[in-house]
Amino acid sequence: MVDVALQGGTVQVAVQMDRAKVLQRLRLGDAAFRQITRAAAIVVLVILGGIIVSLVYGAWPALRTFGVGFLFEESWNPVTERFGAIAPIYGTVVTSLIAMLIAVPVGLFIALFLTELCPMWLRRPIGIAIELLAGIPSIIYGIWGLFVFAPFLQQYVQPFLIAAFGNIPVLSTLFEGPPYGIGILTAGLILAIMVLPFITSISRDVFEAVPPVLKEAAYGLGCTTWEVARYVVLPYTRVGVIGGVMLGLGRALGETMAVTFVIGNAHRISGSIMAPGTTISATIANEFTEAVGDLYTSALIELGLILFLITFIVLACARLMLMRLNARIGV
Repeated sequence: MVDVALQGGTVQVAVQMDRAKVLQRLRLGDAAFRQITRAAAIVVLVILGGIIVSLVYGAWPALRTFGVGFLFEESWNPVTERFGAIAPIYGTVVTSLIAMLIAVPVGLFIALFLTELCPMWLRRPIGIAIELLAGIPSIIYGIWGLFVFAPFLQQYVQPFLIAAFGNIPVLSTLFEGPPYGIGILTAGLILAIMVLPFITSISRDVFEAVPPVLKEAAYGLGCTTWEVARYVVLPYTRVGVIGGVMLGLGRALGETMAVTFVIGNAHRISGSIMAPGTTISATIANEFTEAVGDLYTSALIELGLILFLITFIVLACARLMLMRLNARIGV
């Protein structure tokens, strides 16, 4: 009996030791995982900080020479070394605004159609088509926009807009001028086509994640499809939708080649969106390889710094808006 008790105690001790080893191994694994994820986050911050420091360092000669006036000067003359950023900033903001005004509602409606109304046999072809649009290189969009889309706008769309809004105040200024084909409006439309797949794909994915019981309850109360989409689907998925919109906006703000092909690359501000213009990314792409002198190069780097700040401000405003929405509904 004593031997049996001793053997039982030995087995119990061995089991406890094995359990302690397993727990120790799990604790070590969890600690290693925590450190790895923390290191990854720190690496991202270090890279971001390095980008900011390098941009500020490269832009310092222009910052020291032009100061705040660089943001409000329209002239861009490499010969006299007079540079201003207001024209590229204006073109960047306006083209992105045109793109988002078109792409956001269209993308959301497409996503709602795919998740709520589209027949099953048609969902996959439309989804594949949207994903293919997202995979087309930007230079292909630029070539298509220059040789196909811009001539179409010049021949049919822009003359119609000039005739339709010619006698309406404000709109007559917005759509005045000869139909060049290329210009800010063309660049905005190309950007809308480019960002549409991102907004649609992300919105579709988050719409599909809505629990069916919520929609079924709304339908059971007598809601229509539009009411379910407005009062159930969109509020439930607002974080994902805003994330998709911000992703599309980031693509629109930083797009280079497609815009460079169709915007006209003119360093001036016009009241008409059909006039040629330029953006920050297009200006950098066009002139960086030809920049002669430290001040010229520094001015282009300062444009990159301004684009970085614009993107940061837009994302910060979107985050603030989302926080206010969550506070309003008590989340």
